[in-house]
Amino acid sequence: MQKKINKIKGFLYKESKKRGFSSVVFGLSGGIDSAVVAHFCTEVFKDKARAYIMPSLSTNPTNTQDAIKYASSLSLYYEVIDISSVQQSFIQTLGLHNSSYSLHRIGNLCARSRMCILYDMSFLHNSLVIGCSNKSELMLGYGTIYGDLAYSINPIGELYKSEIFALAKIIGVPEYIINKKPSADLFQGQNDEADLGYTYKDIDELLKYIDKGLSKKELLNLGFKLEFVESILNRIKKNKFKLSMPKIAKL
Repeated sequence: MQKKINKIKGFLYKESKKRGFSSVVFGLSGGIDSAVVAHFCTEVFKDKARAYIMPSLSTNPTNTQDAIKYASSLSLYYEVIDISSVQQSFIQTLGLHNSSYSLHRIGNLCARSRMCILYDMSFLHNSLVIGCSNKSELMLGYGTIYGDLAYSINPIGELYKSEIFALAKIIGVPEYIINKKPSADLFQGQNDEADLGYTYKDIDELLKYIDKGLSKKELLNLGFKLEFVESILNRIKKNKFKLSMPKIAKL
């Protein structure tokens, strides 16, 4: 794991410098992925790293408190920018009501609002926007296009969620963050594994074989259940477009 730690630090330094930046901005949610990113950005960029904590109407207050506590423990510069008014305006303007579909629309709006703020802060401070999506999320397309999936560079995008947990323990991310149920906190009660229908431990085990190019038949021969395999493969296929640049017509 030490080799990966060194690579992450080198990646952040080299890729930011290559793009002409010496400072960075990122969102800090109180969750494990952004906590890991915060650790490395603080180590590499010192006082030129800026974290933005952006609670919404549905954000669990504990997550906001944990983000503040963790940033303070790192001596990391942070700001809290409440996006509740943006969220409320969206709800009122479109006349959204309390349905499951509306909750996901509102959640996507919150993710995109946060990224708008990060890019505004990046412009204000001449800083690079750093992403916090792990490999499991990227392969599954589990994220909001032009929301949390939008950033300039991503230091943890080649680490599965299970690897993020292992790395977090090594670098000293506190247990009050590590022990939480993974959640994008897009609406009250939301958590990743409930949305996905499976634990990250099980998903990652399958994703590693998919990433090696194994066929559906080969995956089933390894003992994975048909329903599980089809669910994950379908999700990957359906959301693959999220990781592609917009297609431009060749004329």
